[in-house]
Amino acid sequence: MRVLVASDSYKGSLSSLKVGEAVLDGVKRVFPEALVRIIPIADGGEGTVQALIYSGGGEYLYRTVTAPLGDKIEAFMGMLPDKTAVIEMAAASGLPLVPSDQRNPLIATTKGTGELIKYALDEGAQRILIGIGGSATNDGGAGMAQALGVKFLDAKGQELPPGGASLINLHYIDTSDLDKRLNKVKIDVICDVDNPLCGERGASAVYGPQKGATPEMVSFLDEALAHYAKIIAEQLGTSILDIPGAGAAGGLGGGLLAFTEAELKSGTEAVLNTIKFDEILSEYDIVITGEGKIDAQSAYGKVPMGVGIRAQKQGKPVVAIVGSIGEGAELLYEHGITAIVPITNKPMDLDEAVKDAYDLIVQAAERTFRLIYIQLVSEV
Repeated sequence: MRVLVASDSYKGSLSSLKVGEAVLDGVKRVFPEALVRIIPIADGGEGTVQALIYSGGGEYLYRTVTAPLGDKIEAFMGMLPDKTAVIEMAAASGLPLVPSDQRNPLIATTKGTGELIKYALDEGAQRILIGIGGSATNDGGAGMAQALGVKFLDAKGQELPPGGASLINLHYIDTSDLDKRLNKVKIDVICDVDNPLCGERGASAVYGPQKGATPEMVSFLDEALAHYAKIIAEQLGTSILDIPGAGAAGGLGGGLLAFTEAELKSGTEAVLNTIKFDEILSEYDIVITGEGKIDAQSAYGKVPMGVGIRAQKQGKPVVAIVGSIGEGAELLYEHGITAIVPITNKPMDLDEAVKDAYDLIVQAAERTFRLIYIQLVSEV
């Protein structure tokens, strides 16, 4: 039996690699001779660099960059053998980098993410894959652009300070020093949300509060981003205001569209394509996927759906081993998922499930493959 394990992480509990190792342990309890391969999968958020380096080879690169509030930190990115640089913006501009009592999207900057892009260019990257989940920022990607040479000037010709609040004073955008190497590299931005830049579904309204924004700050930041988009449209000829995904990561999605030749793509699909998942899949009999919670939202480009659709095309059964099952999970049966198995084996609260997640996944995998064993025996 050949088993491919291609799961997302269980957020706040186990990495996708650890999930895979737990499934392997469970499979081996039933089929000791089974060939099991673990392919960690991510959707562009935390764990994307690890997943791609594990599956495709390559190395981690560590660089000192500017954190959201201006201090210096060491951030990482990955470089694959084909000169694809993989960046998680959260490593440089992420919410966990800012203590909860210091979060302030008025001044937080994406400069560190821009510095990682610059370092990738320095390393000779031919393609840059950027996951933009988990940001602490709301600056429309202005900090990122500044790190790459763009100047944002007020009416007096002075450069704007960092953060989304200062964009309300934007008068002129000087792109004369924008890094010319950006014209020679393909940039794919992993974006699994379709929020526009502004409005009730925009960057400030939807994500600002978790970054420390009060209702008054949300309103002001939304106005500042709208002004920013207006100046970009007038001076650069690029309209980012209503593009789905432009509001991702506090508007970083829009900023990347405005100042680079980036394309917004589904995170899961970009990762699966990068590791040539279809070729790997063809060599296996059954696929195990999963995530922390599977529900109706999983049918919108999450890892189980991406894996399920591709497996379905090759006629391969897929079992999703998951932390919990939410409303609408049955929708996944229409997208290649054959069965859904929760890891809980008794009534328990979330803290207990998180603490014991590894052992619970082992047991769930063992139960799953004992059922498969029954089927195989009955066919003999």
